[in-house]
Amino acid sequence: MKGNDIEMKKKVIVIGGATATGKTNLSIDLAKKINGEIISADSMQVYKKMNIGTAKLPVEEMRGIRHYMIDEIYPDEEFSVAIFQKKAKGYLNQIFEKGSIPIITGGTGFYINALLNDTEFIETETDHTYRHRMYEVAEQNGNMYIHDILRKVDPESANSIHYNNVKRVVRALEYHELTGRKISEHNKEEKGKISPYEVKFILLNMDRELLYDRINTRVDEMIRIGLVDEVQNLLNEGYDQSLVSMQGLGYKEIIMYLKEKITLEEAVEKLKQGTRNFAKRQITWFKHQTNGVWVDVGKPHSIHKLM
Repeated sequence: MKGNDIEMKKKVIVIGGATATGKTNLSIDLAKKINGEIISADSMQVYKKMNIGTAKLPVEEMRGIRHYMIDEIYPDEEFSVAIFQKKAKGYLNQIFEKGSIPIITGGTGFYINALLNDTEFIETETDHTYRHRMYEVAEQNGNMYIHDILRKVDPESANSIHYNNVKRVVRALEYHELTGRKISEHNKEEKGKISPYEVKFILLNMDRELLYDRINTRVDEMIRIGLVDEVQNLLNEGYDQSLVSMQGLGYKEIIMYLKEKITLEEAVEKLKQGTRNFAKRQITWFKHQTNGVWVDVGKPHSIHKLM
């Protein structure tokens, strides 16, 4: 029976790994060969008007391959992993109905996991009262104060969440407040789920020094082609710097420059450093959370074998 169950599962390919490793181009090459369509699992490319800072591929460079979850919402619209999952799941089914193969591409591992494992999200968005109260408590008493509250109700979550990650601390507290359960227990249950899909992970990596050089070059190119103007235009259109979208890499640093808090050179260096740190976290996540085929981008033959 188990063998038959596996055969009945629909195939999904995931191309993951760190930023600037070439996931986008590989996904398009692969889609061309296997009749695939691409679902972006990038938490920033979903926003309209945010193109340069998100390294969004222009339509003319998509080579006729249909892409989903790009330019879905405006920068001031709400977006979360639960919203991503709902939308992307609908697109998965559309692709299956066409007889095509979905290729999920991106570096936001949490989103990929939620989609592939059909993670259950408890709806807590209707009442923000408790959440806002906890943010106020943190502001008045410090981040460590609410982290200590979390430690009393869910020590395991407190051990895994840094006290400065206020958003996750508050989320864990809110979950406990609304459900009476520990979010660490919920996460364990979700992690133990078996994916309803037959998933093949292709994970891209490269020599760390080469990766950092590529990241630095990409940031310099973003500045050259107009990242500062893109951010200024967003501010001019009324998109507030406090928005989640405007706190993304490439936007918060340039906003600091535009607000004359730092120089452009300092903003660029902050962006490069932040992106390098982000790449390290991506690599760590994919190594620990997935069981895939790692491909050294510096060795082209290893990529061609996958095609």
